[in-house]
Amino acid sequence: MFIIIGFIIVLACVAGGFVLSHGNLASLWQPYELLIIGGSAFGAFVTSNPPAVLKAVLKNIIGALKGSKYKKALYLELLSLMYDLLQKARKEGMMAIEEDIETPAESALFSKYPKIVADHHITDFICDYLRLMVGGNMNPFELENLMDMELAAHHKEAEMPAEAVTKVSDALPGFGIVAAVLGIVITMSFIGGDPAVLGHHVAAALVGTFLGILMAYGFVGPLATSMEHIAREEAKFYECVKVCLMAAVNGYNPQVAVEFGRKVMYASERPSFSELEEHVKNSE
Repeated sequence: MFIIIGFIIVLACVAGGFVLSHGNLASLWQPYELLIIGGSAFGAFVTSNPPAVLKAVLKNIIGALKGSKYKKALYLELLSLMYDLLQKARKEGMMAIEEDIETPAESALFSKYPKIVADHHITDFICDYLRLMVGGNMNPFELENLMDMELAAHHKEAEMPAEAVTKVSDALPGFGIVAAVLGIVITMSFIGGDPAVLGHHVAAALVGTFLGILMAYGFVGPLATSMEHIAREEAKFYECVKVCLMAAVNGYNPQVAVEFGRKVMYASERPSFSELEEHVKNSE
Protein backbone atom coordinates (compact mmCIF):
# COMPACT_ATOMS: atom_id res chain seq x y z
CA MET A 1 0.00 0.00 0.00
CA PHE A 2 2.76 2.45 0.93
CA ILE A 3 4.56 1.63 -2.33
CA ILE A 4 1.51 2.71 -4.33
CA ILE A 5 1.25 5.89 -2.25
CA GLY A 6 4.93 6.57 -2.91
CA PHE A 7 4.45 6.06 -6.66
CA ILE A 8 1.53 8.50 -6.61
CA ILE A 9 3.67 11.09 -4.78
CA VAL A 10 6.45 10.71 -7.36
CA LEU A 11 4.03 11.16 -10.27
CA ALA A 12 2.22 14.05 -8.62
CA CYS A 13 5.42 15.96 -7.86
CA VAL A 14 7.02 15.40 -11.27
CA ALA A 15 3.86 16.11 -13.26
CA GLY A 16 2.80 18.96 -10.97
CA GLY A 17 6.19 20.65 -11.15
CA PHE A 18 6.19 20.32 -14.94
CA VAL A 19 2.70 21.80 -15.28
CA LEU A 20 3.47 24.63 -12.85
CA SER A 21 6.49 25.43 -15.01
CA HIS A 22 4.05 25.93 -17.91
CA GLY A 23 4.79 22.56 -19.46
CA ASN A 24 2.31 20.56 -21.51
CA LEU A 25 1.75 17.07 -20.08
CA ALA A 26 0.71 15.78 -23.50
CA SER A 27 4.27 16.33 -24.73
CA LEU A 28 5.51 13.72 -22.24
CA TRP A 29 3.27 11.03 -23.69
CA GLN A 30 5.63 9.23 -26.05
CA PRO A 31 4.45 5.60 -26.32
CA TYR A 32 7.20 4.60 -28.74
CA GLU A 33 9.85 5.82 -26.31
CA LEU A 34 8.17 3.75 -23.60
CA LEU A 35 8.18 0.73 -25.91
CA ILE A 36 11.90 1.09 -26.59
CA ILE A 37 12.86 1.61 -22.93
CA GLY A 38 10.43 -0.78 -21.28
CA GLY A 39 10.69 -3.48 -23.93
CA SER A 40 14.50 -3.41 -23.99
CA ALA A 41 14.72 -3.49 -20.18
CA PHE A 42 12.27 -6.39 -19.99
CA GLY A 43 14.15 -8.29 -22.71
CA ALA A 44 17.44 -7.83 -20.87
CA PHE A 45 15.76 -8.91 -17.64
CA VAL A 46 14.45 -12.13 -19.21
CA THR A 47 17.83 -12.82 -20.82
CA SER A 48 19.84 -12.40 -17.63
CA ASN A 49 17.70 -14.43 -15.20
CA PRO A 50 16.66 -18.10 -15.01
CA PRO A 51 12.94 -18.98 -14.97
CA ALA A 52 12.96 -19.57 -11.20
CA VAL A 53 14.13 -16.01 -10.56
CA LEU A 54 11.59 -14.59 -13.02
CA LYS A 55 8.77 -16.32 -11.14
CA ALA A 56 10.19 -15.21 -7.80
CA VAL A 57 10.37 -11.59 -8.98
CA LEU A 58 6.68 -11.61 -9.91
CA LYS A 59 5.78 -13.15 -6.56
CA ASN A 60 7.95 -10.69 -4.65
CA ILE A 61 6.56 -7.67 -6.50
CA ILE A 62 3.03 -8.72 -5.53
CA GLY A 63 4.24 -9.25 -1.96
CA ALA A 64 5.91 -5.84 -1.87
CA LEU A 65 2.75 -4.13 -3.12
CA LYS A 66 0.72 -5.87 -0.40
CA GLY A 67 3.27 -4.98 2.28
CA SER A 68 5.30 -7.11 4.65
CA LYS A 69 3.46 -9.83 6.55
CA TYR A 70 6.13 -10.04 9.24
CA LYS A 71 4.32 -8.03 11.88
CA LYS A 72 4.04 -8.42 15.64
CA ALA A 73 0.91 -10.59 15.37
CA LEU A 74 2.68 -13.12 13.16
CA TYR A 75 5.69 -13.22 15.49
CA LEU A 76 3.41 -13.84 18.45
CA GLU A 77 1.80 -16.71 16.59
CA LEU A 78 5.21 -18.15 15.74
CA LEU A 79 6.50 -17.94 19.30
CA SER A 80 3.29 -19.44 20.66
CA LEU A 81 3.69 -22.37 18.26
CA MET A 82 7.32 -22.83 19.30
CA TYR A 83 6.30 -22.71 22.96
CA ASP A 84 3.57 -25.32 22.48
CA LEU A 85 5.88 -27.68 20.58
CA LEU A 86 8.73 -27.36 23.06
CA GLN A 87 6.41 -27.60 26.07
CA LYS A 88 4.80 -30.78 24.75
CA ALA A 89 8.23 -32.25 24.04
CA ARG A 90 9.43 -31.32 27.52
CA LYS A 91 6.41 -32.77 29.34
CA GLU A 92 5.76 -35.89 27.25
CA GLY A 93 9.14 -36.50 25.63
CA MET A 94 10.44 -35.65 22.17
CA MET A 95 8.66 -38.63 20.62
CA ALA A 96 5.34 -37.04 21.59
CA ILE A 97 5.67 -34.39 18.88
CA GLU A 98 6.69 -36.83 16.13
CA GLU A 99 3.17 -37.11 14.72
CA ASP A 100 2.76 -33.31 14.80
CA ILE A 101 5.92 -32.63 12.82
CA GLU A 102 5.37 -35.46 10.34
CA THR A 103 1.93 -34.18 9.28
CA PRO A 104 1.65 -30.55 10.46
CA ALA A 105 -1.36 -29.91 8.24
CA GLU A 106 -3.29 -32.55 10.19
CA SER A 107 -1.87 -31.69 13.60
CA ALA A 108 -4.24 -30.24 16.20
CA LEU A 109 -1.31 -28.31 17.65
CA PHE A 110 -0.31 -26.71 14.34
CA SER A 111 -3.94 -26.04 13.40
CA LYS A 112 -4.07 -23.42 16.18
CA TYR A 113 -1.67 -21.32 14.11
CA PRO A 114 -3.04 -21.18 10.53
CA LYS A 115 -0.83 -18.29 9.42
CA ILE A 116 2.30 -20.30 10.17
CA VAL A 117 0.96 -23.47 8.54
CA ALA A 118 0.05 -21.43 5.44
CA ASP A 119 3.75 -20.68 4.98
CA HIS A 120 5.04 -24.12 4.07
CA HIS A 121 8.67 -22.94 3.94
CA ILE A 122 8.79 -21.91 7.59
CA THR A 123 6.71 -24.94 8.59
CA ASP A 124 9.13 -27.27 6.81
CA PHE A 125 12.07 -25.51 8.47
CA ILE A 126 10.59 -25.99 11.94
CA CYS A 127 9.60 -29.61 11.35
CA ASP A 128 12.89 -30.62 9.70
CA TYR A 129 14.97 -29.51 12.67
CA LEU A 130 12.56 -30.88 15.22
CA ARG A 131 12.93 -34.25 13.47
CA LEU A 132 16.68 -34.03 13.96
CA MET A 133 16.12 -33.14 17.60
CA VAL A 134 13.75 -36.10 18.02
CA GLY A 135 16.57 -38.34 16.74
CA GLY A 136 18.69 -37.05 19.60
CA ASN A 137 22.04 -37.93 18.05
CA MET A 138 23.14 -34.56 16.71
CA ASN A 139 25.65 -32.38 18.52
CA PRO A 140 24.25 -28.86 19.23
CA PHE A 141 27.20 -27.25 17.45
CA GLU A 142 26.63 -29.43 14.39
CA LEU A 143 22.92 -28.62 14.45
CA GLU A 144 23.57 -24.88 14.65
CA ASN A 145 26.13 -25.08 11.85
CA LEU A 146 23.65 -26.94 9.67
CA MET A 147 21.01 -24.30 10.38
CA ASP A 148 23.43 -21.51 9.51
CA MET A 149 24.32 -23.13 6.19
CA GLU A 150 20.66 -23.67 5.26
CA LEU A 151 19.72 -20.14 6.28
CA ALA A 152 22.63 -18.68 4.30
CA ALA A 153 21.43 -20.52 1.19
CA HIS A 154 17.82 -19.49 1.83
CA HIS A 155 18.71 -15.84 2.38
CA LYS A 156 20.86 -15.74 -0.76
CA GLU A 157 17.98 -17.19 -2.77
CA ALA A 158 15.56 -14.69 -1.19
CA GLU A 159 17.80 -11.79 -2.22
CA MET A 160 18.00 -12.82 -5.89
CA PRO A 161 14.69 -11.24 -7.02
CA ALA A 162 15.59 -7.86 -5.49
CA GLU A 163 19.06 -8.04 -7.04
CA ALA A 164 17.54 -8.79 -10.45
CA VAL A 165 15.16 -5.82 -10.22
CA THR A 166 17.99 -3.57 -9.02
CA LYS A 167 19.99 -4.43 -12.14
CA VAL A 168 17.01 -3.49 -14.30
CA SER A 169 16.83 -0.18 -12.44
CA ASP A 170 20.54 0.42 -13.07
CA ALA A 171 20.05 -0.29 -16.79
CA LEU A 172 16.98 1.92 -17.37
CA PRO A 173 18.88 5.25 -17.71
CA GLY A 174 21.02 3.58 -20.38
CA PHE A 175 17.98 2.39 -22.28
CA GLY A 176 16.60 5.92 -21.93
CA ILE A 177 19.70 7.19 -23.71
CA VAL A 178 19.18 4.56 -26.43
CA ALA A 179 15.65 5.85 -26.96
CA ALA A 180 16.92 9.45 -27.01
CA VAL A 181 19.62 8.62 -29.58
CA LEU A 182 17.09 6.93 -31.82
CA GLY A 183 14.90 10.01 -31.44
CA ILE A 184 17.79 12.23 -32.52
CA VAL A 185 18.39 9.98 -35.54
CA ILE A 186 14.77 10.56 -36.55
CA THR A 187 15.15 14.28 -35.86
CA MET A 188 18.13 14.53 -38.22
CA SER A 189 15.93 13.48 -41.12
CA PHE A 190 13.88 16.66 -40.54
CA ILE A 191 16.81 19.06 -40.63
CA GLY A 192 15.93 21.96 -42.90
CA GLY A 193 12.22 21.44 -42.42
CA ASP A 194 9.66 23.27 -40.32
CA PRO A 195 11.32 24.40 -37.04
CA ALA A 196 8.16 23.51 -35.12
CA VAL A 197 8.29 19.92 -36.39
CA LEU A 198 12.01 19.76 -35.65
CA GLY A 199 11.42 21.02 -32.11
CA HIS A 200 8.71 18.43 -31.57
CA HIS A 201 11.06 15.59 -32.51
CA VAL A 202 13.89 16.94 -30.34
CA ALA A 203 11.48 17.12 -27.38
CA ALA A 204 10.32 13.55 -28.04
CA ALA A 205 13.93 12.37 -28.06
CA LEU A 206 14.68 14.11 -24.76
CA VAL A 207 11.61 12.50 -23.20
CA GLY A 208 13.35 9.15 -23.71
CA THR A 209 16.18 10.15 -21.36
CA PHE A 210 13.67 11.60 -18.91
CA LEU A 211 11.56 8.44 -18.84
CA GLY A 212 14.56 6.16 -18.39
CA ILE A 213 15.82 8.12 -15.39
CA LEU A 214 12.34 8.55 -13.86
CA MET A 215 11.50 4.86 -14.18
CA ALA A 216 14.85 3.88 -12.64
CA TYR A 217 14.95 6.19 -9.64
CA GLY A 218 11.25 6.86 -9.14
CA PHE A 219 9.75 3.41 -9.55
CA VAL A 220 11.89 0.35 -10.25
CA GLY A 221 14.75 1.21 -7.87
CA PRO A 222 12.48 1.91 -4.87
CA LEU A 223 10.51 -1.27 -5.63
CA ALA A 224 13.74 -3.29 -5.52
CA THR A 225 14.67 -1.68 -2.20
CA SER A 226 11.27 -2.59 -0.77
CA MET A 227 11.82 -6.19 -1.87
CA GLU A 228 15.20 -6.17 -0.10
CA HIS A 229 13.56 -5.01 3.14
CA ILE A 230 11.02 -7.84 2.99
CA ALA A 231 13.79 -10.38 2.31
CA ARG A 232 15.63 -9.15 5.42
CA GLU A 233 12.45 -9.37 7.48
CA GLU A 234 11.93 -12.93 6.27
CA ALA A 235 15.51 -13.76 7.27
CA LYS A 236 14.85 -12.40 10.75
CA PHE A 237 11.74 -14.59 11.02
CA TYR A 238 13.82 -17.71 10.33
CA GLU A 239 16.49 -16.52 12.73
CA CYS A 240 13.86 -16.31 15.46
CA VAL A 241 12.99 -19.99 14.91
CA LYS A 242 16.66 -20.96 14.95
CA VAL A 243 17.32 -19.19 18.25
CA CYS A 244 14.28 -20.82 19.92
CA LEU A 245 15.33 -24.30 18.80
CA MET A 246 18.96 -23.84 19.81
CA ALA A 247 17.91 -22.59 23.23
CA ALA A 248 15.81 -25.74 23.68
CA VAL A 249 18.66 -27.97 22.50
CA ASN A 250 20.92 -26.34 25.06
CA GLY A 251 18.52 -27.22 27.86
CA TYR A 252 16.51 -24.05 28.45
CA ASN A 253 12.84 -24.44 29.31
CA PRO A 254 10.23 -23.45 26.67
CA GLN A 255 9.40 -20.10 28.31
CA VAL A 256 13.06 -19.04 28.23
CA ALA A 257 13.56 -20.48 24.72
CA VAL A 258 10.81 -18.30 23.24
CA GLU A 259 12.19 -15.33 25.17
CA PHE A 260 15.48 -15.90 23.34
CA GLY A 261 13.50 -15.78 20.10
CA ARG A 262 11.78 -12.55 21.13
CA LYS A 263 15.12 -10.89 21.79
CA VAL A 264 16.40 -11.30 18.22
CA MET A 265 13.41 -9.55 16.61
CA TYR A 266 13.56 -6.06 15.19
CA ALA A 267 12.48 -3.54 17.81
CA SER A 268 9.61 -2.30 15.64
CA GLU A 269 7.90 -5.71 15.71
CA ARG A 270 9.12 -7.09 19.04
CA PRO A 271 6.35 -7.71 21.61
CA SER A 272 7.03 -6.92 25.23
CA PHE A 273 7.78 -9.71 27.69
CA SER A 274 4.30 -9.40 29.21
CA GLU A 275 2.63 -9.41 25.77
CA LEU A 276 4.40 -12.62 24.83
CA GLU A 277 3.69 -14.26 28.19
CA GLU A 278 -0.01 -13.40 28.00
CA HIS A 279 -0.28 -14.60 24.39
CA VAL A 280 1.44 -17.88 25.20
CA LYS A 281 -0.85 -18.49 28.19
CA ASN A 282 -3.95 -17.74 26.10
CA SER A 283 -2.84 -20.25 23.47
CA GLU A 284 -2.55 -23.10 25.94
